[in-house]
Amino acid sequence: MRAIALALLSLSTAMIAQNAKVEELGRNPVEAKFASGGRVRMDLCSCGIELIGTDQPRLRVSYHPDRDDVKVRIHVSGERADLQITNCPRNNFRATIEVPKSSTLYVRMFAGELNVRDISGDKDVVLHFGQLTMDIGKPEDYARVNASVNSGELDVSPFSVSKGGLFRSFDQSGPGKHRVYAHVGAGQLELR
Repeated sequence: MRAIALALLSLSTAMIAQNAKVEELGRNPVEAKFASGGRVRMDLCSCGIELIGTDQPRLRVSYHPDRDDVKVRIHVSGERADLQITNCPRNNFRATIEVPKSSTLYVRMFAGELNVRDISGDKDVVLHFGQLTMDIGKPEDYARVNASVNSGELDVSPFSVSKGGLFRSFDQSGPGKHRVYAHVGAGQLELR
């Protein structure tokens, strides 16, 4: 009975430690603890973004050049997190976002260049205008891959697919456990 009480106490302490609310203006980098295997929802400003999976149990945002008006908000609640970057300048602004490798992603970005790599969880990524490049690895790791562009180029090299023009899409089911949904309104979408 005592062992069960200690296990429950340590589990509740771990859950409390995973809750965080960070809002920073002009601070670089910004980070919060976040367990591997969680779900991350992102609303990103228009710029150049590198979204990278790491072995570290945290969410981390860094950017260049340093700016006093860039706002980063990270809210972590258990195994769910919301990350938002706003007030990005228009010219040559780049941000790097690090998440645990096995995170599930839900990302929305209006315009810019978004590169996603070294993340093995499910991915749901929409970029309205610009270039989206996502490393997906082996086709057999996926239960479903759905990629589309309204206008532009669609390259899905693991499945030997390359299309260009209007309203191009690719949909494939497989034996794996992960899912990818990727969409670009106008621009280029590359899954590799």
